Amino acid sequence: MTHDADPDPGSTPGLVEHYFRHEYGRLVAQLANKVGVRHVELVEDAVQSALATALTTWVANGLPQDPSAWLYRVACNQLVGALRQDAGRLRILTTAHDLERESDTPPSAYLADELRDDLLRMLFICCDDAIPRESRLVFALKTLCGFSTSEIALRLFTSETNVHKRLQRARETLRGSTTDLISPPLDALQTRLPTVHEVLYLLFNEGYLSVHAESAIRRELCDEAIRLATLLPEHPVGATPETFALLALMHLHAARLAGRIDGAGGLLLLEEQDRGLWDRDQIRVGVEWLARSASGERFSRYHAEAGIAAEHCFAQSFHETRWKEIAELYALLDQVLLMAA
Repeated sequence: MTHDADPDPGSTPGLVEHYFRHEYGRLVAQLANKVGVRHVELVEDAVQSALATALTTWVANGLPQDPSAWLYRVACNQLVGALRQDAGRLRILTTAHDLERESDTPPSAYLADELRDDLLRMLFICCDDAIPRESRLVFALKTLCGFSTSEIALRLFTSETNVHKRLQRARETLRGSTTDLISPPLDALQTRLPTVHEVLYLLFNEGYLSVHAESAIRRELCDEAIRLATLLPEHPVGATPETFALLALMHLHAARLAGRIDGAGGLLLLEEQDRGLWDRDQIRVGVEWLARSASGERFSRYHAEAGIAAEHCFAQSFHETRWKEIAELYALLDQVLLMAA
């Protein structure tokens, strides 16, 4: 099943495509939470099988009343069957029995010191320092964000062959893991936070300027990146100036999405955009996050890029843009990127 083009929301296949984008990562995270990340390949297979079943069943019989619960139940049943094929492991069989007894919707209550969103918690688990950095990014973008191999290759400036190799390295590392999805200790969360930031940044960028010519803007990816990033400050480890700057960057860019495309869906240059279409409320939210980011001593790429986005949002017109300030921010960005290289 491909997920490279925007679906037609009025068609059943289009709705299956929609649920692939919006539910795939959540389903993987929810089920991996039940059986442990070492079984993530079985989980992925079960979720993909559920989506393939949805494509044929929903076309033939129409949409179920609750598509998300339907997908979870089918994926759960597929996973139980896969786990039972390895009946030599008592713990796996016990897990299979537990899955069978579950309701259609998994529980959402977490301990106070845990990250409360399954997908975000899975991101932190998969950003383990034991996995090479590039493999972490590839695995998160592929398994949790639903990116295709070609999308990842383009975003990371590498080949699809390398993407496959890095994905396999991550899976091999997780296959040997004895860790479940209970949140890692605080020190581990702290070391993994930069990679989580990077994944969310790449997820937002694919929505803001997609690699697909037929779909230059993918708003749902921007919204999901913002949703996940907004959860980070709710945890002490995630409440950092870098997180605040990333949120500022996302909101300030997302505020201008409606003005970036013409009637045919083509991209408009900044000077061609109708600034009356920019979302002033979202700009205000972005500015609030930017103000919160101005604490501490670190100046990240997210601070520089958020500052550039803010300058564009503050300008009343293209010709009134403070280009000198923007040039200075780009110079700072170059310095940050050189130091990180």
